[in-house]
Amino acid sequence: MKSEIIATGKYAPENRVFNTDLQKWMDTSDEWIRTRTGIKSRHLAVDENTSDLCIEAAKSALAKSGIDPREIGFIIVATMTPDFQSPSVACLVQSAIGASNSFAFDLNAACSGFVFALSTAEKLLVSLDQPYGVVVGGETMSKAVDWKDRSTAVLFGDGAGAVLLKKTNQSKGILAEKLHSDGSRGTSLTSKHYPVENPLTNLPEKETNTALSMDGKGIFDFAVRKVPENIRETAAAAGISLEEIDLFVLHQANDRILQIIAKKLGMPLSKFASNIQEYGNTSAGSIPILLDDCFEKAALKNGSAQKIMMTGFGGGLTWGSILYQL
Repeated sequence: MKSEIIATGKYAPENRVFNTDLQKWMDTSDEWIRTRTGIKSRHLAVDENTSDLCIEAAKSALAKSGIDPREIGFIIVATMTPDFQSPSVACLVQSAIGASNSFAFDLNAACSGFVFALSTAEKLLVSLDQPYGVVVGGETMSKAVDWKDRSTAVLFGDGAGAVLLKKTNQSKGILAEKLHSDGSRGTSLTSKHYPVENPLTNLPEKETNTALSMDGKGIFDFAVRKVPENIRETAAAAGISLEEIDLFVLHQANDRILQIIAKKLGMPLSKFASNIQEYGNTSAGSIPILLDDCFEKAALKNGSAQKIMMTGFGGGLTWGSILYQL
């Protein structure tokens, strides 16, 4: 048994912020951002939180499917920017969409979160004999960054994407997967440190800077080195060549990273889907948002037997690929 993607959905806040708008808030320019990242704009939340974005993305996928929410067996939300430590974003989604018979939990693997969650979801569908499952990747990265730090703030945006999965006995779903982590390099990207604080601790002073911090060069070098290796090993595990892959749907971190990866793999850039120009880096939201874009533009079609390589990489450090057949 495997899983089949039967519907996708996405949601981004209405407020779209262009590079020229950022010039009002920090020392930067449209040219500086575009030439280094490929980003032209991003969507930023005003009165919405991560759960609100994820709820709308899940509703969008459900509306396209016609499935009764009460048939959903579980909901997984991949996020590093939850509304609360508890309850989970997934539980808030479960309540809002009326999935009263599902269990729900969050998964945090930063920008690899959706890939890790999709891998988990297929195992749950099969092992627990669930008919349907929902996987959402969503973030409000705007609340995590330091808006005085142009090296990080210009990169990120807010948004969520969702997929509705159905159990199937057909030759669809995950053909191969390779997931990795390297905690020894975890401090290359950190966000919101929680020190131990209780009557027994003696903290010299309160921590004031808890915004996202990133070793940009280190993450860039990690991505262009590890991701091509990971894609090759995943294709090899499925016994197919890179040429047989119809579309590469990678985490949207930086347009230059995508170009370098395509070159290292010897694949045309036209095989690499991209929407970073509008959304920026939405962390766990980037792959499912891009997936929905591809379905809307008819670049992907259910039942087509197309092979897609979904690859995430980022904080943890984490990276991983899933080769999926539609």
